[in-house]
Amino acid sequence: MITTHISPTPKLPSPSSSIRSYPHLVLLRRHRHRHPARPVSVVAAAAAPSDVLTSIESVASAASVLAAIVLVHESGHFVAATSRGIHVSQFSVGFGPALARFRLGPVEYALRAIPLGGYVGFPDDDPDSGFAPDDPDLLRNRPVPDRLLVVSAGVVANLVFAFLIVYAQALTVGVPVQAQLPGVLVPEVLPGSAAARAGLLPGDVILAVPGVAPDPSVPVLVDLVKASPSKKVPITVSRTGPRAGDRRSLDLTVVPDTSIDGTGRIGVQLSPNFRVTRVHPNSLAEATVLAVREFTSLSGMVLDGLKQTFLNFSQTAEKVSGPVAIIAVGAEVARSNADGLFQFAAVINLNLAAINLLPLPALDGGTLALILLEAARGGQKISREIEQRIMSSGILVVLMIGMFLIVRDTLNLDFIKDIL
Repeated sequence: MITTHISPTPKLPSPSSSIRSYPHLVLLRRHRHRHPARPVSVVAAAAAPSDVLTSIESVASAASVLAAIVLVHESGHFVAATSRGIHVSQFSVGFGPALARFRLGPVEYALRAIPLGGYVGFPDDDPDSGFAPDDPDLLRNRPVPDRLLVVSAGVVANLVFAFLIVYAQALTVGVPVQAQLPGVLVPEVLPGSAAARAGLLPGDVILAVPGVAPDPSVPVLVDLVKASPSKKVPITVSRTGPRAGDRRSLDLTVVPDTSIDGTGRIGVQLSPNFRVTRVHPNSLAEATVLAVREFTSLSGMVLDGLKQTFLNFSQTAEKVSGPVAIIAVGAEVARSNADGLFQFAAVINLNLAAINLLPLPALDGGTLALILLEAARGGQKISREIEQRIMSSGILVVLMIGMFLIVRDTLNLDFIKDIL
């Protein structure tokens, strides 16, 4: 995301700030991981030292992935600017007070305390930079194509990085492939519910609803249950037997309870029934094909998730997460299956790229929109005061949202809930 003016430390943007910069906030939509994670039990007893060490390692792994993604995004802006000979003054990961900093040539590099993202600073409006206001190598004085390149380079870097992650996954642990199996899986049955009274158990697979749905899907079953309050619904289920691999079929009858809105409900969680296997390529060409296919699939999932967020914001707003929740999810992925960090990193990269392309103030897409508007006006620049107000207000809003998400996600952590 981009703002017009932000102070060198950087603090919240104000009209009097002196450094033009490109800060990027980690503000993403959560997606359900496509592979089942290990169930986690939260107990009051003290954790064993090995469990604590594992948790610390998992959190460190997830935090490292997130930091690397931010670093890649900012490096995209930085490399694009320096390759075009544009003056750069700062490169920072994080916001707020600097934990560590050093200077290499004209650029100050810093690691800062608030893990909301990072930024690349440009000396366009710094009176102490030593550059004349009309210096042709200041970003604001560059032609539209150069500025478009610099602004979009962070998104491009994330997309390239996401593909390289998926490609590395294909070459090392293989690409996960879902094989669809018959029926609908029942992962959870609420105690005392209509399904529990009918004898349905977690792990059962609903194979059919005789006479109605010989090959049911999740939407079909949901619609059928809703339309059948207090009516008998016969179902055929497959259940695991006492021996491994042994399954038997049962005929049950469920009578859905009546909800407040008059629809039926049986108190279960339903999901598609599938088996996940890993495909290992036999050549670089095959690995490339698998990586392209997986990259396309993940990109579609991210875009669909964002679309659902905006179309159903009131129902999906709680799925928007800041860095705390993202690290928590990544840590659980690392504990469950370290191989899952490949997809975790790829999805976060794609999320960051997609969100930063939104045409909103303080995002890369907002600055791209202003540059394109300038091009449409025949090169007539937008008033710097107006542009500054737009971007400064945007970064203030995004930072406030980010701080809200950090507090909310921290309070939702399991160990914080136990303390409270």
